[in-house]
Amino acid sequence: MAVVDTVMPIDRARRRAPADRDLVDRDPADRDRGAATVWAAGAIAALAAVVLLLWGFGAAAVTRHRAEGAADLAALAAAGQAVHGVDVACGRAAWVIGRMGGRMVSCRFDGWDALVEVSMSGGVGSAYGRARAGP
Repeated sequence: MAVVDTVMPIDRARRRAPADRDLVDRDPADRDRGAATVWAAGAIAALAAVVLLLWGFGAAAVTRHRAEGAADLAALAAAGQAVHGVDVACGRAAWVIGRMGGRMVSCRFDGWDALVEVSMSGGVGSAYGRARAGP
């Protein structure tokens, strides 16, 4: 004769929770599942926004410094050529600005002083620089 094992019925209510169970009945720790992921995603998004903002400010500052540097060099070049006339001096200033990647907005003389204004495009916009130089 064969030995028959008796199988005890399994309490199905303990093994799995019913699908229609209300959240109020659950343990408060179970309701917080995934909250850390949401907070981490929010923190990463905020950090990315701050980094992009700082990058934009940095790019604007670099462009402004480049424009001011180009204006300074162009004014010095124009002042050095002032004895040859305004056209020659401003032509030399335009050449310097062009080599630095900018655009000359204006070039004029106030007595022997050269006044130069420069526009330069950068990563987030354009910047202006002006300078005054004399012999």
